[in-house]
Amino acid sequence: MKKMLRKFLFWRVKHISNQHFTILLSGVVGILAGVSAVLLKETVHALQHLLQGSHTELYETPYYILYPIIGILLTVIISRYIMKERVGHGISDILFNISQKSAVMARGKTWSRMMLSAITVGFGGSVGLEAPIVVTGSAIGSNLASMMHLDYNRRSLMIGCGSAAAIAAIFNSPIAGVIFAIEVILSDISVSAFIPLLIASSVGTLTSLALGSHEIMFSFKHIDAFSASDAVWFIGLGAFCALISVYFTRVSYFVEPRLHNIKHYALRALAGGLALAFIIVLFPSIYGEGYETIKALLNGQGHEVFHFAGFFFHNSGQGPYVLIAMLAGILLLKPFATSLTIGSGGCGGIFAPSLFLGGIAGFLFATVINLIAGYTLCSPINFSLVGMAGVMSGVLHAPLMGIFLIAEITGGYALMVPLMIVSAMSFFVSMLFEKHSIYTKKLIERGQIFQDDRDGQVLNSLNISKLIETDLLKVLPTATIEEMIPLIKESKRNIFPVVNEEGHLRGIVTLDDIRELMFDETKRKEVVIKTIMHKPHAEVDPTEHMRNVMTKFQRTGDWNLPVIDKENDNQYLGFVSKARIFNAYRTKLQRQQHKV
Repeated sequence: MKKMLRKFLFWRVKHISNQHFTILLSGVVGILAGVSAVLLKETVHALQHLLQGSHTELYETPYYILYPIIGILLTVIISRYIMKERVGHGISDILFNISQKSAVMARGKTWSRMMLSAITVGFGGSVGLEAPIVVTGSAIGSNLASMMHLDYNRRSLMIGCGSAAAIAAIFNSPIAGVIFAIEVILSDISVSAFIPLLIASSVGTLTSLALGSHEIMFSFKHIDAFSASDAVWFIGLGAFCALISVYFTRVSYFVEPRLHNIKHYALRALAGGLALAFIIVLFPSIYGEGYETIKALLNGQGHEVFHFAGFFFHNSGQGPYVLIAMLAGILLLKPFATSLTIGSGGCGGIFAPSLFLGGIAGFLFATVINLIAGYTLCSPINFSLVGMAGVMSGVLHAPLMGIFLIAEITGGYALMVPLMIVSAMSFFVSMLFEKHSIYTKKLIERGQIFQDDRDGQVLNSLNISKLIETDLLKVLPTATIEEMIPLIKESKRNIFPVVNEEGHLRGIVTLDDIRELMFDETKRKEVVIKTIMHKPHAEVDPTEHMRNVMTKFQRTGDWNLPVIDKENDNQYLGFVSKARIFNAYRTKLQRQQHKV
């Protein structure tokens, strides 16, 4: 197999240019990502039908409330103890791999997230399938690019092609797929990169349609007419969606760390699963992705929501005030349900929950306005659809993605103006409270990615451990200058680390420190190194981010700093020099400036 691949690669280099080969490979990525998207969704549907059995509604199934707990526990057991893989926010993992791992993704991610998310969502976890399938598509693109020996830029582009094809296939929305890749995944691409993205996205959609998945998630073709007088209400909806987005993001960052305080994975899964089960008892519509509830609202069947009434609303009638209370309760508890599912070890994303919250928020907003006005002033259908784009814009910080996804779902651009108003308003207001998206917030806080900072991104992609210089000759602290002279003759450097027998750095000595003493025969024999050595102005950890290292260089004014492994008994590893970092930075930048 390797020989065949090697022959093919030699043939390819001779007969197909890099640009043409990239385009061809984007089509292959589109097909594989499209098949994966269809396979995942159909698997989840089959699992849900199996659990539902002969019952009309899943909620009539005995003990259905235990399904989410079982799903999370199974996911944790398989991921932690069999796959040895940690799951979480999948899109964040993709961004981390592009930034910190040279766009190389583990081969196992081409299938692991599909299987784990099928279990989590199939058993009722309150998350979506979009992020796992995007991870799958991205991993397919990355691994194919690595197999074909493509460089960093083309590997990154293939990751974008995989993510675009996955979104396009799962929603049958090729334009939204391309925009998602540009807005969320790829921060810096050339104009020529649009062609592979377009091909991958369109091929992913065609693959989905060819396999008979005409409505993989949901689509809606009948909308009410838009009037310019509705603009003021859509501005209000945009602000409301922004608040929901900020609430969702902050609930996520409140719940997940507290679950992670439970160190035992099984206990964490059980705790999160039980809390999720309690929420589902209150509001069964939070079970799973929640698209059935959205479909009912979009079809003008708001009364159908009462079929999903929970414990408190089962015998409360079907009046408008009860409906408003139910929708408000769902808005408040859905972010907790999603955070509990992900934080306890489930596999899924926040893409579908964002759409779900947006649909509920839009319908609730229109219902309240109409109730106050005493007549139908706002179209609940239009506001539900536009609300989806609003919350997506606020949570993902991807307004164009929200606009075109809903435009494609509705089969036209009749709602383009309100989509633009709500998405822009939601994005602007949410940015006042949360500067970064839910995907990038933690990565930026940790210094793992730098948005809109090409220099910082390149600098932080450098690995300290690969830049450590070990050619500096060590001297014992008990040695005399006389004993050090042979080292001076042998060394090509003017810095000598003073290291004891246990491998700990005690200080450093430079040629300037001993220059005069070297020519005094008496002092040369009497002066001990530990009496003239001095402490370094700063130390570097081998896992430290390069931005922090450069800050230390700037603060101290030094050109060389020692590297100390604090996790391994403070062992001395060597030195890192500013000159070598600059050389590595320049080389990396030149490679990344090579356009696809």
